[in-house]
Amino acid sequence: MSGPLTGIVVIDASNFVFGPVSTQLLGDMGADVIKVEPPEGDPTRGIGAGRTKGMGSFFLNLNRNKRSVVLDLKSPEGARSLRKLFATADVFVHNMRSSALQKLGLTFEALHAEFPRLIHASAQGFGAGGPYFDRPAYDDVIQGLSGIAGLNAAAFGQPAYAPMLLTDKLCGVYLAQAITAALLYREREGVAQKVEVPMLETMASFNLLDHLADGVLQPEPGEATSWKGYARVFNPSHRPLHTKDGYISIIANTDSQWRRLFQLIEKPELSDDKRFTTIGDRMKHVGELYTLVEEALSEGTSEEWLAKLSAVDVPCGPIHDLNALRMDPHLAQTGFFRTFPHPSEGNLVMPAPPIGFSASPASVRLGPPRLGEHNAEINHSAEVPAKKTGEKP
Repeated sequence: MSGPLTGIVVIDASNFVFGPVSTQLLGDMGADVIKVEPPEGDPTRGIGAGRTKGMGSFFLNLNRNKRSVVLDLKSPEGARSLRKLFATADVFVHNMRSSALQKLGLTFEALHAEFPRLIHASAQGFGAGGPYFDRPAYDDVIQGLSGIAGLNAAAFGQPAYAPMLLTDKLCGVYLAQAITAALLYREREGVAQKVEVPMLETMASFNLLDHLADGVLQPEPGEATSWKGYARVFNPSHRPLHTKDGYISIIANTDSQWRRLFQLIEKPELSDDKRFTTIGDRMKHVGELYTLVEEALSEGTSEEWLAKLSAVDVPCGPIHDLNALRMDPHLAQTGFFRTFPHPSEGNLVMPAPPIGFSASPASVRLGPPRLGEHNAEINHSAEVPAKKTGEKP
């Protein structure tokens, strides 16, 4: 068995994080991803520990299930080689700014007549039509503009970045989903199209799924408006709760879960307290609610409370650091961390593809490629006849 995208060829001219996250997901699902790199390689090759020059750990985590070919797209030879790859490809993914695409003749409009089956997917910073379009964009900039960093100011008094490349990674997931939707449309309608995932618009939309909150209601004339976001997560009590020897998370939501929790902490009378009777009441008094819960938690250890909470089916969990995450028993039993042999880097420990398909499972077939490792192989395969318009993969 093979992944659901087996037979799909993706030309990946992106670098850093956003585009490579997307194409790695496509590769995990079976696509043949050809990573087109400049002579100096993807800049992330130089980040982190590695056993071989140009194979830094940062790159290793973003580029499995890909083959690497080196092309200087600014040279006539490189441009011709890229077009040979397009002739048998289904998707072209890039994170180039519009000005660079124009210079290289790689806009959707320039390519569509020659390659009518080629889906053109852009990992870009900002949507067309606004004053930010074609500005450079990186994760920190988008966390700031999209309101993500500002959420911390509302919750903790000062803005802060999420301690991960949140926008790059999440936008990569959006882009992979958009590409698969475009592939489905092409197979149904016979039309390849341009796909654009702008980071600012994507992350602003993601942020506002909960934080638009009451702002979703168009104000009546004269009515004051204020975007305050989802109030519960700004409350100082919205945090891991302290036990006798550490911290745990508890996220009771339903009335029945709260009744069981009140029984467990030996405060059953709180079920009838008007502050905590319904979900709306609890939202208004969330600080008082969690203060009462945390006072009770101080009487037992994290392990004791997690066992008791699980026994009465109240959602809970430990607070993992990265080392504890590596040792989590659930992940161990499901085979989440797997060891894959690599010809130059030895054994690599990587998360297995998390998405399950019953008939066409995702898999790790190729380790992250060395720079230009597949030049000869790919240049040879590019000589085969191009797919005909309308031909299915």
